[in-house]
Amino acid sequence: MIARIWTAHTTPENAPKYREHFETQVLPALRSVPGYAGAELFNSVASDEVEIVVTTRWQSLAAIRAFAGADPESAVVAEEVQPFFTQWDRRVRHYEVLVEENQPTRD
Repeated sequence: MIARIWTAHTTPENAPKYREHFETQVLPALRSVPGYAGAELFNSVASDEVEIVVTTRWQSLAAIRAFAGADPESAVVAEEVQPFFTQWDRRVRHYEVLVEENQPTRD
């Protein structure tokens, strides 16, 4: 399993817009790529800035290439969301997942 990690910065006003885009556009597109294994969207809010972190999981580098193209470290950022960001990574980082655990939430 490979984790693909990308970060960006935005304003508090634009963070919800990117979340909506992620949920309605990015996730459905990812689900159609063979070898896609899941995703998370995180954010960290400071007073005037929001850091966004996207982690996707993939079965193989070949699956990542099917999504990202011939240069798997190239970030895939749709033109329509680029104005949401004050800055974003042009390159992503890949990590081999060595241990993963998911616990059900407890009320």
